Amino acid sequence: MKTANEYEKAWYKEGKQAIVGIDEAGRGPIAGPLVVAAVSFPNDYDDDEIYDSKKLSEKKRELLFRKIIKEAREYHILIVDTKTIDTENIYRATQNAMQKLCDEFQMIDGVLTDAMPLPFCKQDCISLVKGDQKSVSIAAASILAKVTRDHIMMAYDLQYPQYGFAKHKGYPTKAHLEALHRYGVIDGLYRHSYGPVTKMDQLQLSLD
Repeated sequence: MKTANEYEKAWYKEGKQAIVGIDEAGRGPIAGPLVVAAVSFPNDYDDDEIYDSKKLSEKKRELLFRKIIKEAREYHILIVDTKTIDTENIYRATQNAMQKLCDEFQMIDGVLTDAMPLPFCKQDCISLVKGDQKSVSIAAASILAKVTRDHIMMAYDLQYPQYGFAKHKGYPTKAHLEALHRYGVIDGLYRHSYGPVTKMDQLQLSLD
């Protein structure tokens, strides 16, 4: 498994200096935040180990997380809370967060995202399907986002051990849904606009 970095290489040949890759973790879960990360490496940076975070072991992601933040030219991570997700919808919240991250960089000549168009981006921007397998910059962002979000969910697990957040990370697994029905919705942690949570909210209203 190795990213080809064809888009970075093409832009470097055009004289672009700072290429930013952006990705997210946590669009599908019914609980916990969305985490969006952006990474810019020095020109012609390459690493055979940095790849789609979903294809790596937890141990590997942790090691690469530290390596990425050490070797990146610049990186930024944004945590989007559940209230924002419910207000804006997950697609728009993701898009807005990615746009905010673009504005954080001191130097940026081009943007690569994982299947998310950014129509208001001031720089050249390419949305790549499975970008975290094609671009080292996007892959690195996917690792930063995934590790950051996993740490947040493990912290929630310490606070609410009965929900099992350390295992399912907020995704609607069978065990998670059973815990949700048994213990109820935690406001501020669950996404009320997501189906299983909406049903629980409606059930609670009918019982009140």
